[in-house]
Amino acid sequence: MATTVLTLRVREETKAKLDKLTQATHRSKSFLAEEAIARYIDLEAWQIGEIGQAIQEADHGDFASPSDLSDLLKEYAD
Repeated sequence: MATTVLTLRVREETKAKLDKLTQATHRSKSFLAEEAIARYIDLEAWQIGEIGQAIQEADHGDFASPSDLSDLLKEYAD
């Protein structure tokens, strides 16, 4: 897998936490930072996709009926 260099600035506290995590996991800072960035990007992309899908559904008038909403509220009320 091809890699590239990324330089970024982080708060001192973030770097200190990363340093501790590298010691505890015996992983490199690069490995942990890449993993964290990849997870963040995947989560954000998923969320943006879900929001886009919900907007399309709303634009097509695809909403829960009042009865469906009432049933859902009853299910989680307790």
